[in-house]
Parts: sequence; C-alpha cells; structure tokens
Amino acid sequence: MQTKHVVLAGLAMLAASTVAIAGQSPAGGTVSGKVSYEGKPAKMKPVEITGDARCAMMYKNTLPPLAENVVTGSGKSLQNVVVYVSAGAPDDAAPSTAAVFTQKRCRYIPHVLALHVNQELIIKNEDETVHNIHPLPKLNQEWDNTQGPGHDALSKKFDKAEMIPVKCNFHPWMHATFAVLKNSHYAVTGDGGTFSLANLPPGTYTVTAWHESYGDQSQEVTISGNETKTVNFVFKVNP
Repeated sequence: MQTKHVVLAGLAMLAASTVAIAGQSPAGGTVSGKVSYEGKPAKMKPVEITGDARCAMMYKNTLPPLAENVVTGSGKSLQNVVVYVSAGAPDDAAPSTAAVFTQKRCRYIPHVLALHVNQELIIKNEDETVHNIHPLPKLNQEWDNTQGPGHDALSKKFDKAEMIPVKCNFHPWMHATFAVLKNSHYAVTGDGGTFSLANLPPGTYTVTAWHESYGDQSQEVTISGNETKTVNFVFKVNP
C-alpha cells in the first residue's frame, strides 16, 4: 500500500512538472539597439497644403505639419527606420490581426507601416474629403483606390515582401511606405530611435535597418540562447 502511494505521488509530481513546462514561453534571444545619425540631416519644411479647401481648413489656425522624409529625435536618433531580420529566420504565417492605415487631417498615419506578407491591411478615411491610396510596388500587384468620406474601410493584402512607396493622386504632399516583411521579427523606430526584436531561437541572423532617404545597412548577429545582443546602426547623412 505504501509503495502504491509513493508511485501515485511520483506520477502527480511528474504531471505537475509537465504542465509547468508546457505553460512556459519558448526560450529565445533578443536583438535590441538604437538607430542614429552622423552629420547634418535635411531640415524638414512644412508641407504645402493646396488644391483642397477641406484640407486647408484643417490647418487654418495652425502651422501645416512638417514633411516626414527625415524625422530625428533626441540623442541624434532617427525615426521611421524599419529594423528587421532579413536572413536567418524562417518565414512566418501572417498574424490574424490586421494592420491599420489611416487617412486623417489629410495625412497618412503612420508614415511608415510595417506589416506581414499576406496580413490583412485595413485602410480608413477619417476625413471629410476624398482621398486616394496608390501603392507603387515592384513585386506585388499595383492598385489605385479612391476612398470618400464615410466609405467603408478597404481591405488589402500583399503576397510578396518589399518596401512599397505609397502616394495620394489627389494630394501630392501625402506619401508613406508599406514595409511588407516575411517574418515577425521587425520594428519601426520612434522617438529615441530604439528597437527590439524578440523571441529569436539560437542561430545567426542578418539584421537590416532601412530608411526611405538614407537607404539600408545590415549587420550579422549570433544568438546562442536566452540572451540579449545589442546592435546599433549609424547612418551618415548630409542635407
């Protein structure tokens, strides 16, 4: 009888241990760092909002927004840089959540949108004027849609990875980039220029930083376990 109790207790402990292991997140490393610049970046000027009275009225009592081709932050940081694993990671399935692209105050928001291959892209118009969304891909199918005020959101997908410039045929100051990527290891830098790419299994990866005005640069990094490796990018810029 005592032996039976010992065996049952051992089985219970084994079962509890199995459940605990199954509930843990898979081990993985992280690549984090900062994107900055050396030199003197171009100074962004206010955009010229002309040709649409509704857009102009939005900025009647305020200064028009600055162009976003080059956006800098504290500590010589560089914003709107797409940092992603360009080699070494397998392709991932597209997430079930949609990426959202909004037209608001006659601007595209965000200026750089990173999304996954075959991920649903929802496009909204929150303005009381007609907008146009015209991506200019090299690998994906090109499309050109007009979206009026109050119209239903558009739903789109891209089946190939690439950086896609986007323009509005009605408002020449409106432009953006769709960064369509093959795996889930990516980030877009904000104020401070920092990024973090998590959940990387052990292996050697190529990490690439892409900027619409300054091009791209890459570094190789090896992850050996549950660790954090630092990778910084510095773009040498001129006005």
